[in-house]
Amino acid sequence: MSSTPSTVERAFRAALYDDTDTALDTGASLLAADPAADAELDRRGEEFLAAAWRRGWQPADLVRLVRRDLEDTHVRLLAALIRAQAPHDRARGRRWSAQLEELPTEPSPRTGDRFSHATAVLELYRLLLRLPTLEPLQEASGRPRSDSRVLTRIRALLAKAEATGFPEEAEALTAKAQELMARHSVDEALLDAAAPAPDAPGARRIGVEPPYEQAKAVLLDAVAGANHCRAVWNEPFCFSTVVGFEADLEVVELLYTSLLVQARTAMTKAEAAQRAGGRRRTKSFRQSFLAAYAHRVGTRLAAAAATPVTADLLPVLASREVAVTAATDRLFPRTTTTRLRGVTDEAGWTEGAEAADRAQVHSRPHLP
Repeated sequence: MSSTPSTVERAFRAALYDDTDTALDTGASLLAADPAADAELDRRGEEFLAAAWRRGWQPADLVRLVRRDLEDTHVRLLAALIRAQAPHDRARGRRWSAQLEELPTEPSPRTGDRFSHATAVLELYRLLLRLPTLEPLQEASGRPRSDSRVLTRIRALLAKAEATGFPEEAEALTAKAQELMARHSVDEALLDAAAPAPDAPGARRIGVEPPYEQAKAVLLDAVAGANHCRAVWNEPFCFSTVVGFEADLEVVELLYTSLLVQARTAMTKAEAAQRAGGRRRTKSFRQSFLAAYAHRVGTRLAAAAATPVTADLLPVLASREVAVTAATDRLFPRTTTTRLRGVTDEAGWTEGAEAADRAQVHSRPHLP
Protein backbone atom coordinates (compact mmCIF):
# COMPACT_ATOMS: atom_id res chain seq x y z
CA MET A 1 0.00 0.00 0.00
CA SER A 2 1.51 3.33 -1.05
CA SER A 3 2.03 6.13 1.48
CA THR A 4 0.13 9.41 1.26
CA PRO A 5 1.96 11.96 -0.94
CA SER A 6 3.55 14.84 0.96
CA THR A 7 2.37 18.42 0.56
CA VAL A 8 5.40 19.20 -1.60
CA GLU A 9 4.75 16.21 -3.84
CA ARG A 10 1.11 17.21 -4.30
CA ALA A 11 2.13 20.80 -5.04
CA PHE A 12 4.68 19.63 -7.59
CA ARG A 13 2.15 17.37 -9.30
CA ALA A 14 -0.24 20.30 -9.57
CA ALA A 15 2.18 23.04 -10.65
CA LEU A 16 5.43 21.81 -12.18
CA TYR A 17 4.07 19.86 -15.12
CA ASP A 18 1.43 22.38 -16.19
CA ASP A 19 2.07 25.87 -17.57
CA THR A 20 -1.24 27.42 -16.48
CA ASP A 21 -1.63 30.03 -13.75
CA THR A 22 -4.43 27.99 -12.24
CA ALA A 23 -2.10 25.04 -11.70
CA LEU A 24 0.53 27.34 -10.21
CA ASP A 25 -2.02 28.86 -7.81
CA THR A 26 -3.12 25.39 -6.72
CA GLY A 27 0.42 24.31 -5.91
CA ALA A 28 1.26 27.58 -4.15
CA SER A 29 -1.90 27.36 -2.03
CA LEU A 30 -0.95 23.88 -0.85
CA LEU A 31 2.54 25.01 0.15
CA ALA A 32 1.37 28.27 1.76
CA ALA A 33 -1.03 26.35 4.01
CA ASP A 34 1.65 23.97 5.32
CA PRO A 35 4.71 25.62 6.95
CA ALA A 36 6.01 22.14 7.84
CA ALA A 37 6.65 21.57 4.13
CA ASP A 38 9.31 24.31 3.89
CA ALA A 39 12.30 22.09 4.68
CA GLU A 40 11.32 19.49 2.10
CA LEU A 41 10.67 22.24 -0.45
CA ASP A 42 14.19 23.60 0.03
CA ARG A 43 15.71 20.11 -0.14
CA ARG A 44 13.90 19.36 -3.40
CA GLY A 45 15.24 22.61 -4.83
CA GLU A 46 18.79 21.51 -4.03
CA GLU A 47 18.05 18.25 -5.85
CA PHE A 48 16.93 20.21 -8.93
CA LEU A 49 20.21 22.13 -8.79
CA ALA A 50 22.30 18.97 -8.53
CA ALA A 51 20.48 17.65 -11.60
CA ALA A 52 21.23 20.91 -13.46
CA TRP A 53 24.94 20.54 -12.68
CA ARG A 54 24.85 16.98 -14.02
CA ARG A 55 23.33 18.32 -17.23
CA GLY A 56 26.25 20.67 -17.74
CA TRP A 57 24.89 23.92 -16.30
CA GLN A 58 26.95 26.25 -14.13
CA PRO A 59 25.87 28.89 -11.58
CA ALA A 60 26.44 31.87 -13.89
CA ASP A 61 24.45 30.16 -16.66
CA LEU A 62 21.43 29.75 -14.39
CA VAL A 63 21.62 33.31 -13.09
CA ARG A 64 21.63 34.66 -16.66
CA LEU A 65 18.68 32.49 -17.67
CA VAL A 66 16.59 33.26 -14.59
CA ARG A 67 17.32 36.97 -14.89
CA ARG A 68 16.13 36.88 -18.51
CA ASP A 69 13.04 34.72 -18.11
CA LEU A 70 11.81 35.53 -14.60
CA GLU A 71 12.17 38.37 -12.08
CA ASP A 72 14.71 39.70 -9.60
CA THR A 73 12.90 37.85 -6.82
CA HIS A 74 13.65 34.56 -8.58
CA VAL A 75 17.31 35.52 -9.05
CA ARG A 76 17.65 36.05 -5.30
CA LEU A 77 15.88 32.76 -4.60
CA LEU A 78 18.24 30.99 -6.99
CA ALA A 79 21.33 32.55 -5.41
CA ALA A 80 20.20 31.47 -1.94
CA LEU A 81 19.47 27.96 -3.21
CA ILE A 82 22.90 27.65 -4.87
CA ARG A 83 24.64 28.77 -1.68
CA ALA A 84 22.65 26.27 0.37
CA GLN A 85 23.49 23.43 -2.01
CA ALA A 86 27.20 24.26 -2.41
CA PRO A 87 28.43 22.69 0.88
CA HIS A 88 26.90 19.36 -0.21
CA ASP A 89 28.46 19.52 -3.67
CA ARG A 90 31.84 18.23 -4.82
CA ALA A 91 34.77 20.55 -5.55
CA ARG A 92 34.44 21.88 -9.09
CA GLY A 93 37.43 24.15 -9.69
CA ARG A 94 38.50 27.78 -9.56
CA ARG A 95 36.06 29.13 -12.13
CA TRP A 96 33.11 27.49 -10.36
CA SER A 97 34.21 28.97 -7.04
CA ALA A 98 34.49 32.40 -8.65
CA GLN A 99 30.92 32.10 -9.93
CA LEU A 100 29.70 31.26 -6.44
CA GLU A 101 31.44 34.36 -5.09
CA GLU A 102 29.78 36.51 -7.77
CA LEU A 103 26.23 35.42 -6.90
CA PRO A 104 23.84 38.24 -5.93
CA THR A 105 24.22 39.01 -2.25
CA GLU A 106 20.75 40.36 -1.48
CA PRO A 107 18.89 38.28 1.13
CA SER A 108 16.43 35.66 -0.06
CA PRO A 109 12.98 37.28 -0.39
CA ARG A 110 11.14 35.06 2.10
CA THR A 111 8.39 37.23 3.57
CA GLY A 112 5.23 36.82 5.62
CA ASP A 113 3.27 36.38 2.38
CA ARG A 114 3.62 32.63 2.10
CA PHE A 115 1.51 32.36 -1.05
CA SER A 116 3.66 34.82 -3.02
CA HIS A 117 6.83 33.13 -1.84
CA ALA A 118 5.55 29.67 -2.77
CA THR A 119 4.49 30.95 -6.19
CA ALA A 120 7.98 32.32 -6.89
CA VAL A 121 9.62 29.09 -5.72
CA LEU A 122 7.42 26.96 -7.97
CA GLU A 123 8.09 29.25 -10.96
CA LEU A 124 11.83 28.84 -10.37
CA TYR A 125 11.53 25.07 -9.98
CA ARG A 126 9.53 24.86 -13.21
CA LEU A 127 12.45 26.44 -15.03
CA LEU A 128 15.05 24.20 -13.35
CA LEU A 129 13.04 21.07 -14.06
CA ARG A 130 12.94 21.78 -17.81
CA LEU A 131 16.59 22.64 -18.42
CA PRO A 132 18.13 20.80 -21.37
CA THR A 133 21.57 19.19 -21.33
CA LEU A 134 24.53 21.41 -22.22
CA GLU A 135 28.03 20.51 -23.33
CA PRO A 136 30.06 19.65 -20.20
CA LEU A 137 32.92 22.09 -19.68
CA GLN A 138 36.36 21.41 -18.27
CA GLU A 139 38.70 23.99 -16.86
CA ALA A 140 42.00 24.33 -18.65
CA SER A 141 44.52 22.00 -17.03
CA GLY A 142 48.00 22.95 -15.93
CA ARG A 143 50.20 24.14 -13.15
CA PRO A 144 49.17 26.86 -10.67
CA ARG A 145 49.85 30.33 -12.00
CA SER A 146 52.23 32.69 -10.25
CA ASP A 147 51.50 35.74 -12.41
CA SER A 148 48.11 36.83 -11.10
CA ARG A 149 49.66 40.26 -10.53
CA VAL A 150 49.81 40.73 -14.31
CA LEU A 151 46.10 40.06 -14.71
CA THR A 152 45.37 42.31 -11.74
CA ARG A 153 47.27 45.13 -13.43
CA ILE A 154 45.41 44.51 -16.70
CA ARG A 155 42.03 44.60 -14.96
CA ALA A 156 42.95 47.79 -13.12
CA LEU A 157 44.07 49.52 -16.31
CA LEU A 158 40.91 48.57 -18.17
CA ALA A 159 38.71 49.65 -15.27
CA LYS A 160 40.35 53.07 -15.29
CA ALA A 161 40.02 53.29 -19.07
CA GLU A 162 36.31 52.55 -18.87
CA ALA A 163 35.70 55.00 -16.03
CA THR A 164 37.54 58.06 -17.31
CA GLY A 165 35.71 60.79 -19.17
CA PHE A 166 38.76 61.70 -21.23
CA PRO A 167 39.17 59.71 -24.48
CA GLU A 168 42.92 60.29 -24.68
CA GLU A 169 43.46 58.91 -21.19
CA ALA A 170 41.23 55.92 -21.93
CA GLU A 171 43.20 55.13 -25.09
CA ALA A 172 46.52 55.32 -23.26
CA LEU A 173 45.32 53.08 -20.43
CA THR A 174 43.80 50.54 -22.81
CA ALA A 175 46.92 50.48 -24.96
CA LYS A 176 49.03 49.72 -21.91
CA ALA A 177 46.65 46.95 -20.87
CA GLN A 178 46.82 45.45 -24.34
CA GLU A 179 50.60 45.48 -24.26
CA LEU A 180 50.52 43.52 -21.02
CA MET A 181 47.96 41.09 -22.47
CA ALA A 182 50.10 40.24 -25.47
CA ARG A 183 53.24 39.75 -23.40
CA HIS A 184 51.37 37.66 -20.85
CA SER A 185 49.98 35.29 -23.49
CA VAL A 186 53.32 34.74 -25.22
CA ASP A 187 55.08 34.17 -21.90
CA GLU A 188 52.46 31.58 -20.95
CA ALA A 189 52.87 29.72 -24.24
CA LEU A 190 56.65 29.54 -23.87
CA LEU A 191 56.43 28.45 -20.23
CA ASP A 192 53.97 25.74 -21.12
CA ALA A 193 56.19 24.44 -23.93
CA ALA A 194 59.00 23.96 -21.42
CA ALA A 195 56.82 22.32 -18.74
CA PRO A 196 57.07 18.55 -18.14
CA ALA A 197 53.27 18.23 -18.39
CA PRO A 198 51.91 20.75 -20.91
CA ASP A 199 48.54 22.39 -20.35
CA ALA A 200 45.39 21.29 -22.15
CA PRO A 201 42.67 23.61 -23.48
CA GLY A 202 39.59 24.32 -21.43
CA ALA A 203 36.34 26.18 -22.05
CA ARG A 204 34.27 28.83 -20.38
CA ARG A 205 30.90 30.36 -21.08
CA ILE A 206 30.70 34.13 -21.51
CA GLY A 207 27.36 35.90 -21.35
CA VAL A 208 26.02 37.33 -24.61
CA GLU A 209 22.78 38.87 -23.47
CA PRO A 210 20.01 40.94 -25.08
CA PRO A 211 19.62 43.49 -26.44
CA TYR A 212 21.57 43.27 -29.72
CA GLU A 213 23.00 39.90 -28.75
CA GLN A 214 23.82 38.90 -32.31
CA ALA A 215 26.22 41.81 -32.78
CA LYS A 216 27.75 41.05 -29.38
CA ALA A 217 28.27 37.43 -30.39
CA VAL A 218 30.06 38.56 -33.55
CA LEU A 219 32.33 40.80 -31.46
CA LEU A 220 33.16 37.99 -29.04
CA ASP A 221 33.89 35.63 -31.93
CA ALA A 222 36.33 38.15 -33.39
CA VAL A 223 38.09 38.67 -30.06
CA ALA A 224 38.33 34.91 -29.49
CA GLY A 225 39.66 34.17 -32.97
CA ALA A 226 42.38 36.79 -32.69
CA ASN A 227 43.51 35.37 -29.35
CA HIS A 228 44.00 31.71 -30.30
CA CYS A 229 40.50 30.69 -29.09
CA ARG A 230 37.27 29.50 -30.68
CA ALA A 231 33.78 30.77 -29.78
CA VAL A 232 30.45 28.99 -30.35
CA TRP A 233 27.28 31.01 -29.71
CA ASN A 234 24.24 29.53 -27.96
CA GLU A 235 21.53 32.08 -28.77
CA PRO A 236 18.64 30.54 -26.78
CA PHE A 237 20.58 30.58 -23.51
CA CYS A 238 22.45 33.90 -23.90
CA PHE A 239 26.08 32.78 -23.90
CA SER A 240 28.98 31.79 -26.10
CA THR A 241 31.32 28.95 -25.19
CA VAL A 242 34.93 29.99 -25.72
CA VAL A 243 37.53 27.21 -26.02
CA GLY A 244 41.23 27.88 -25.46
CA PHE A 245 44.15 27.84 -23.07
CA GLU A 246 43.69 29.49 -19.70
CA ALA A 247 45.83 32.60 -20.30
CA ASP A 248 44.10 33.24 -23.63
CA LEU A 249 40.63 32.71 -22.14
CA GLU A 250 41.40 35.33 -19.51
CA VAL A 251 42.48 37.78 -22.21
CA VAL A 252 39.40 37.11 -24.36
CA GLU A 253 37.01 37.82 -21.50
CA LEU A 254 38.85 40.95 -20.41
CA LEU A 255 39.14 42.42 -23.90
CA TYR A 256 35.57 41.54 -24.91
CA THR A 257 34.19 43.17 -21.76
CA SER A 258 36.29 46.27 -22.28
CA LEU A 259 35.31 46.62 -25.95
CA LEU A 260 31.63 46.33 -25.00
CA VAL A 261 32.05 49.19 -22.56
CA GLN A 262 33.84 51.25 -25.20
CA ALA A 263 31.08 50.48 -27.71
CA ARG A 264 28.31 51.49 -25.30
CA THR A 265 30.09 54.74 -24.45
CA ALA A 266 30.63 55.57 -28.13
CA MET A 267 27.02 54.68 -28.97
CA THR A 268 25.70 56.99 -26.24
CA LYS A 269 27.73 59.87 -27.66
CA ALA A 270 26.61 59.08 -31.21
CA GLU A 271 22.97 59.01 -30.13
CA ALA A 272 23.39 62.37 -28.39
CA ALA A 273 24.72 63.82 -31.64
CA GLN A 274 21.80 62.30 -33.53
CA ARG A 275 19.32 63.88 -31.11
CA ALA A 276 21.07 67.24 -31.41
CA GLY A 277 20.52 66.95 -35.15
CA GLY A 278 16.80 66.38 -34.64
CA ARG A 279 16.71 62.59 -35.00
CA ARG A 280 15.17 60.24 -32.44
CA ARG A 281 17.07 57.34 -31.00
CA THR A 282 15.91 54.15 -32.65
CA LYS A 283 16.43 50.45 -32.10
CA SER A 284 17.60 50.11 -35.70
CA PHE A 285 20.28 52.76 -35.12
CA ARG A 286 21.65 50.93 -32.10
CA GLN A 287 21.50 47.52 -33.80
CA SER A 288 23.30 48.85 -36.88
CA PHE A 289 25.83 50.71 -34.74
CA LEU A 290 26.84 47.62 -32.77
CA ALA A 291 26.85 45.40 -35.85
CA ALA A 292 29.21 47.77 -37.65
CA TYR A 293 31.35 48.09 -34.55
CA ALA A 294 31.68 44.31 -34.25
CA HIS A 295 32.41 43.91 -37.96
CA ARG A 296 35.07 46.62 -38.06
CA VAL A 297 36.75 45.51 -34.83
CA GLY A 298 36.81 41.98 -36.25
CA THR A 299 38.57 43.25 -39.36
CA ARG A 300 41.15 45.10 -37.28
CA LEU A 301 41.74 42.10 -35.04
CA ALA A 302 42.16 39.80 -38.03
CA ALA A 303 44.78 42.14 -39.49
CA ALA A 304 46.59 42.30 -36.16
CA ALA A 305 46.48 38.51 -35.86
CA ALA A 306 48.40 38.18 -39.13
CA THR A 307 51.49 39.74 -37.55
CA PRO A 308 54.48 37.44 -38.22
CA VAL A 309 56.05 35.68 -35.24
CA THR A 310 59.55 34.44 -34.60
CA ALA A 311 60.45 30.97 -35.84
CA ASP A 312 60.94 29.55 -32.33
CA LEU A 313 57.35 30.41 -31.41
CA LEU A 314 55.69 28.97 -34.53
CA PRO A 315 55.73 25.28 -33.43
CA VAL A 316 54.42 26.25 -30.00
CA LEU A 317 51.49 28.21 -31.39
CA ALA A 318 50.79 25.57 -34.04
CA SER A 319 50.45 22.79 -31.48
CA ARG A 320 48.23 24.94 -29.29
CA GLU A 321 45.93 25.86 -32.17
CA VAL A 322 45.60 22.20 -33.14
CA ALA A 323 44.69 21.36 -29.55
CA VAL A 324 42.08 24.15 -29.39
CA THR A 325 40.50 23.07 -32.68
CA ALA A 326 40.34 19.44 -31.55
CA ALA A 327 38.77 20.42 -28.21
CA THR A 328 36.17 22.58 -29.98
CA ASP A 329 35.27 19.81 -32.38
CA ARG A 330 34.80 17.38 -29.48
CA LEU A 331 32.48 19.77 -27.67
CA PHE A 332 30.58 20.90 -30.77
CA PRO A 333 30.67 18.28 -33.52
CA ARG A 334 27.80 20.06 -35.29
CA THR A 335 27.58 23.83 -35.65
CA THR A 336 25.81 26.18 -38.04
CA THR A 337 26.41 29.74 -39.19
CA THR A 338 23.99 32.66 -39.09
CA ARG A 339 23.74 36.05 -40.76
CA LEU A 340 23.39 39.40 -39.02
CA ARG A 341 19.79 40.56 -38.86
CA GLY A 342 18.26 44.01 -38.54
CA VAL A 343 21.18 46.05 -39.93
CA THR A 344 19.18 48.72 -41.77
CA ASP A 345 20.29 52.10 -40.40
CA GLU A 346 23.01 53.72 -42.50
CA ALA A 347 23.84 56.38 -39.92
CA GLY A 348 24.14 53.75 -37.21
CA TRP A 349 26.45 51.63 -39.35
CA THR A 350 28.68 54.61 -40.19
CA GLU A 351 28.90 55.77 -36.58
CA GLY A 352 29.63 52.24 -35.37
CA ALA A 353 32.41 51.70 -37.90
CA GLU A 354 34.03 54.99 -36.94
CA ALA A 355 33.79 54.11 -33.25
CA ALA A 356 35.49 50.78 -33.95
CA ASP A 357 38.33 52.59 -35.69
CA ARG A 358 38.84 54.58 -32.49
CA ALA A 359 38.61 51.52 -30.23
CA GLN A 360 41.81 50.14 -28.80
CA VAL A 361 42.73 46.63 -29.97
CA HIS A 362 46.09 44.99 -29.57
CA SER A 363 48.26 43.00 -31.88
CA ARG A 364 48.59 39.37 -30.92
CA PRO A 365 51.00 36.86 -32.47
CA HIS A 366 49.26 34.42 -34.79
CA LEU A 367 50.21 31.80 -37.28
CA PRO A 368 50.81 33.17 -40.81
